[in-house]
Amino acid sequence: MGKGSLGNMMKQFQKMQAKLEEIQAELEQTQVEGTAGGGMVRVIANGKQDILEVQIDPEVVDPEDVEMLQDLIVAAVNQARQKAQELQAERMSSLTGGLNIPGMNLPF
Repeated sequence: MGKGSLGNMMKQFQKMQAKLEEIQAELEQTQVEGTAGGGMVRVIANGKQDILEVQIDPEVVDPEDVEMLQDLIVAAVNQARQKAQELQAERMSSLTGGLNIPGMNLPF
């Protein structure tokens, strides 16, 4: 590998790094929603899977059945996280050109 090839490879890496930072910032600003119980429980997350907000309709709060509410919250959180993961995969595929690069772990 000549000097020119290495320099070229470094430029490509720097471009990729800048694009990755851009994608991470975009994911942080993008919101996804998970719901359960017909929308009685809503969870808002960002594209990096951080939970930003939980909304619970007062009608679903039953002191006699706390377990149901807990199950609805877990379901809504899992749905929001799944949507965030799909969003991450979609954005990352634009970086890698749709190639699945073994060993390339998402840094978030």
